[in-house]
Amino acid sequence: MLTGPELLLDLDGGQGGRRDRLESALRAAIRQGRLRPGDRLPATRALAAELGCSRWVVVEAYEQLAAEGWIEGRAGSGTRVRPERPVSEVSPPPPARRRPRAPAYAFTLGVPDLVAFPRAAWLRAMQRAVRHAPAGELGHGDPRGARELRAELAAYAARVRGVIAQRRDVVVTHGFTHGLGLVCHALRDAGHTHIAVEDPGFPLVHAFVRRAGLEAVPVSVDEDGISVDDLIASGARAAVVTPAHQFPLGPVLAAERRAELLAWAREVDGLIIEDDYDAEFRYDRRPVGALQGLGPEHVVYAGSASKSLAPGLRLGWMVTPRRWTAAVADVRWGIDLGVGVLDQLALAELLRSGGLDRHLRATRRTYAARRRAMLDALARDLPDARVTGVAAGLHVVVLLGDDVDEGAVVAAAADRDVEVTGLSTLYARATPPAPGIVLGYAPLSERAIAEGVRRIGDAVSVLATR
Repeated sequence: MLTGPELLLDLDGGQGGRRDRLESALRAAIRQGRLRPGDRLPATRALAAELGCSRWVVVEAYEQLAAEGWIEGRAGSGTRVRPERPVSEVSPPPPARRRPRAPAYAFTLGVPDLVAFPRAAWLRAMQRAVRHAPAGELGHGDPRGARELRAELAAYAARVRGVIAQRRDVVVTHGFTHGLGLVCHALRDAGHTHIAVEDPGFPLVHAFVRRAGLEAVPVSVDEDGISVDDLIASGARAAVVTPAHQFPLGPVLAAERRAELLAWAREVDGLIIEDDYDAEFRYDRRPVGALQGLGPEHVVYAGSASKSLAPGLRLGWMVTPRRWTAAVADVRWGIDLGVGVLDQLALAELLRSGGLDRHLRATRRTYAARRRAMLDALARDLPDARVTGVAAGLHVVVLLGDDVDEGAVVAAAADRDVEVTGLSTLYARATPPAPGIVLGYAPLSERAIAEGVRRIGDAVSVLATR
């Protein structure tokens, strides 16, 4: 066996003398891609010394491979693999797979305006993190997250959402679903077998709950939020809720329901996971405070940067009740070792400098204008439709009427280059109040919103005449 620069050559087998075997080994390495176009080969004198043979053996092998078109000599840079292999030896590339073209008018759910991501502010925050991060921060740290970010998140959640938080109870995650998985693992370890989830709700919640070893039990939602009576009947002692802006229907959990939900948690010694996914975006008034502020001993508060900044950051956080903090941290050691520390320190800097607050003020104005454009377009092109929920978030639910075929509308919209989500696809067991569609408006301009809704209205009109 011969070791060359970044290459292992096997010269022990094969036919012929040392030169023939060297040619074959190099040829095979190039064919298999272990030697790539442009890679430099060892100098003939050095390779001969390692092989224990005459330098002319290596010279003749190189000359033969060069004549065949495998390698070439370059003045001042030695011998390298040719940029292109001989045509006769190259397998034809597989046919390129075209990525499907995105619809021109995609009312995508759960996505903010990615063009508005504050690149300059994030770059400044990242540069500061790289320059000033202590060397110790770059090692394996606390699985709950960087101390600096946890302190900033505790202060931010208390100031903006009324959360009762201390740094030691903050856990940094890769987003809400990652945090949910951690909590579900801790619940399973504590003897829980199932967890209640809102119906309708975010479909991926079911998958993450099942992956953690629990059963997801759908619980119905009405205009006041999750039904506590149905929650009690489910037998679950843990529940995932969206009290500030129920996904997708949009109501705020009523004050009476909040009290009932917290009373249930205390009575069964249960745990509520509060998904505060888009509470930053309320357009007609200040959002209600987090449920956690009323019962921190029984509520896990979960937030993320997915709606406020961008889902691609994969940054989220939880404030856990004191008795669950250690359990979640223990689970973390068996799943992952935490979030990249430089991203955490950059987010801490964005919070400390006020950059996130400034970004949210700007996007809140933009999204409020886009929501108004959406409502105006719906009133004009779908006058019989009804929008549910409060003036908040990044989407609207549009109820189309009992005589409308929801699936047909979704398909007809797709034929018109418009992507929408059918309301029924977000239900597990319960029945939607009416056929409907869910439209995310954050990524689209006001003009695109108007044109997309016009096309949906055209689709509904054509279907109505059939």
